[in-house]
Amino acid sequence: MLDRPDAPASPATPSVPANRRAFRSKVDSLRPTYGFDDVSLAPGRETVEPSDVELTQDFCGLPLAIPFLASAMDAVVDVRFAGALARQGGLAVLNLEGVQARYDDPDAVISRIAAAPDAEVHDLLAEAYGAPIREELVARRIAELRAAGSRAAVAATPAAARRWGPFCAEQGADLFLVQSQVSSARHLATGYEPLSLEDFTRFMPIPVAVGNTTNAAAAYALMGQGAAAVFVGVGPGAACTTREVLGIGVPQITAVSDVAAARDAYHADTGRYIPVVADGGMRRGGEIAKAIAAGADAVMLGS
Repeated sequence: MLDRPDAPASPATPSVPANRRAFRSKVDSLRPTYGFDDVSLAPGRETVEPSDVELTQDFCGLPLAIPFLASAMDAVVDVRFAGALARQGGLAVLNLEGVQARYDDPDAVISRIAAAPDAEVHDLLAEAYGAPIREELVARRIAELRAAGSRAAVAATPAAARRWGPFCAEQGADLFLVQSQVSSARHLATGYEPLSLEDFTRFMPIPVAVGNTTNAAAAYALMGQGAAAVFVGVGPGAACTTREVLGIGVPQITAVSDVAAARDAYHADTGRYIPVVADGGMRRGGEIAKAIAAGADAVMLGS
């Protein structure tokens, strides 16, 4: 109702306390998110004969016959497995900071850890990863990957990337994955100089993929800094404790669709198409299909 000119003035609207404004801001930023168990794929008007489905793609300049990557974990990838997956048309990523680059016989170390009682595993892991990464072993593993018939895809954390990225490129690596729990376009630190992804990708003579993120804005910025692929997944993996320990994570369907939207926007803006990889949380074949339907170009599988 409008006030009449002769009506008494309406009481002033009381100001909203700052703490209530902050609360409203938090509420406004909340939204529903969806994991694999929250959605299903609805059949459409047409079906396609499975043998007619084209799965091949160019992934960071590397040909894939199937959209499967193997996780850069000691319990998943070694040279033998990389060769076996390559024969099926996929790609395995070797962890440069694991036992493969620390020991001449990594199988013995893994077998010892796998057979140990639960109470001893922590101490054995600390001992195993206390050994230094050896330059000659990094070079040997890259050569062995190629000899096994696999492209040489390797991974390291941002802290180690500056040291091992150029060396791996010199040794014939095909793809370098900079992988951390949470990847962002800008990392803040006072005790050391963080890795500049933009400088790193410009300097590296081979493609540099980056992960992991769940955020569209961060993914778009990573693409602008030269990422050849963006890996998605914080908290959903079987071996990941990020959500339990840090409280950080986004259910994978929402995370993949958000980053895929950033990919499409970046492609429209620049003409560059940056593959999106759903990394983690997939336990059954149907969840792989859901990840692809949500916008992923490929999936990274561990357990």
